[in-house]
Amino acid sequence: MLARGELKKKCNERHGRTPTLGKTRRQRNLVREKREREREAVDDVASVLVSLLHSHSEMVDQGILGWIFASLLGFVVFRSVLLKNKKKGGASVEIRDECVKSTANGECRSKTACEEADVIIVGAGVAGAALANTLGKAEFCRIRSVHAGSDHYMVGSDAEWTVQMKLDLPIDGRRVRVIERDLTEPDRIVGELLQPGGYLKLIELGLQDCVEEIDAQRVFGYALFKDGKNTKLSYPLEKFDSDVAGRSFHNGRFIQRMREKAATLPKYYLLSITYNTYSYFYSPIFSSVQLEQGTVTSLLEEKGTIRGVNYKTKDGETMTAYAPLTIVCDGCFSNLRRSLCTPKVDVPSCFVGLLLEDCELPFANHGHVVLADPSPILFYRISSTEIRCLVDVPGQKVPSISNGEMAKYLKTVVAPQIPPELYDGFIAAINKGNIRTMPNRSMPAAPHPTPGALLMGDAFNMRHPLTGGGMTVALSDIVVLRDLLRPLHDLNDAATLCKYLESFYTLRKPVASTINTLAGALYRVFCASPDQARKEMRDACFDYLSLGGVCSSGPVSLLSGLNPRPLSLVCHFFAVAIFGVGRLLLPFPSPKRVWIGARIISGASGIIFPIIKAEGVRQMFFPATVPAYYRAPPVK
Repeated sequence: MLARGELKKKCNERHGRTPTLGKTRRQRNLVREKREREREAVDDVASVLVSLLHSHSEMVDQGILGWIFASLLGFVVFRSVLLKNKKKGGASVEIRDECVKSTANGECRSKTACEEADVIIVGAGVAGAALANTLGKAEFCRIRSVHAGSDHYMVGSDAEWTVQMKLDLPIDGRRVRVIERDLTEPDRIVGELLQPGGYLKLIELGLQDCVEEIDAQRVFGYALFKDGKNTKLSYPLEKFDSDVAGRSFHNGRFIQRMREKAATLPKYYLLSITYNTYSYFYSPIFSSVQLEQGTVTSLLEEKGTIRGVNYKTKDGETMTAYAPLTIVCDGCFSNLRRSLCTPKVDVPSCFVGLLLEDCELPFANHGHVVLADPSPILFYRISSTEIRCLVDVPGQKVPSISNGEMAKYLKTVVAPQIPPELYDGFIAAINKGNIRTMPNRSMPAAPHPTPGALLMGDAFNMRHPLTGGGMTVALSDIVVLRDLLRPLHDLNDAATLCKYLESFYTLRKPVASTINTLAGALYRVFCASPDQARKEMRDACFDYLSLGGVCSSGPVSLLSGLNPRPLSLVCHFFAVAIFGVGRLLLPFPSPKRVWIGARIISGASGIIFPIIKAEGVRQMFFPATVPAYYRAPPVK
């Protein structure tokens, strides 16, 4: 009599089957875990269908309701068939959630097209996290129906399938993969002030709740201080809702809120129910946004097209990720920008950061700018108990912190020039010793349009942080990009997509160039100088803003991002110069005063025109004359 094992072997040989070798415990555990995930996913889908049918049963036609119940009953009856991976007739439900990694080259490839990312975002700072939320969120409900061989997409309502449109199913966004060097909360001394124009963009992106629950402070304007005098400049917010204002906060808290929101965007499963000739598919099959900690080392290029990125995981493993579109947002120290633009980085100064505690600003809910010697000092509240102080130090070298030179510089040169209300808190912050520095960089946008890749954020374009416009520009760029990508459902034609996205560089110019030019020009004007013409220009700027009316509301609306009009900026800038010349020539002009007046106009031109040239005169003032401005989305 044959033993049980021998009998099984004989049976396998008779039917031409190769006996399965004994599986290792790890393989058995993997199979068991996979089947458990499949069971849980099926149960989740079944519960969703039941709840949807229950909540909307009054709107469902009886015939369609019977079909849905038949389909539901069919896949429940044949669950065991699913778990054995058989696909013979009847009803079937498939949940696919596997990602395979090639052991040969470390590439991370999905088994199915559904699992491949649509977009890879490098960096999860302000720009990267906001972009991940924007692209990962749904814009419409997509239901694919297959009936007797037909294949069509339905958006909105339809007479035959009204029930499916009214079910209020979760809507799907693009599949976004974010690779960030460090997912812990950042600790920076810049990126802490969001202008009202930036807050409006945040509302437009649906991210306004990210400034809640982080002790963010409202900002309603600025206060300027110079030689013992001061003036208050309020944002022109009369036409906006009461909630619209600037916001100041801890940069890291804001970024973490956006990361958390991106990571918790709704998760979906791919449900395929087949009953006779009817099939329904709901997608995508995973979380819209996947956050991963890793360091991107290079872009993956193939015949001039970027196909993805090479990166190292936090465990040091080298991996490759693929997507039709890679967006680089890895900040001001980007190591990837060189292949995508011509970086002309300038470092005009450095910020020395201090944190003042338990003291009050002279003007509550206002940013404070002290026109000190040699350069401006900023104060603004970033929480209910903390005030950020940023001391601008011209040049790329700052006094040493380790040997005490920095503390001495701050106490002897800077402290005597700050408002008396902040003096004690300033000295206490120096004595506490938590002094930090940050180089201030500026870089005009000079992109190389590259198929499959795009630059954004500080990796793409920087300006002096004096005016706090960086986040406003980044969020505005995201709105422009979102609107351009919205009509596209397929990003795989890299060459056509690259040509279409050339319009991004033109459409962003009105906002970006206005804020960039103002930041560079204002910093040059606010810095002290031994030159008499520069001194007169600085005094004229302070007095011009102190006049009130359009002389203050106009420049402040430009600064706040509420009125991003380059022509208005140029008009106000030269109005300041002419105002300075007029004061010199009245009541009686002299040859010396005429000469200084001419140098004021010449100096103003020397400040603003090089910045405008770097930004691009045509794109800045006449964007509608650029052919890319009218690019239509590719049609497939």
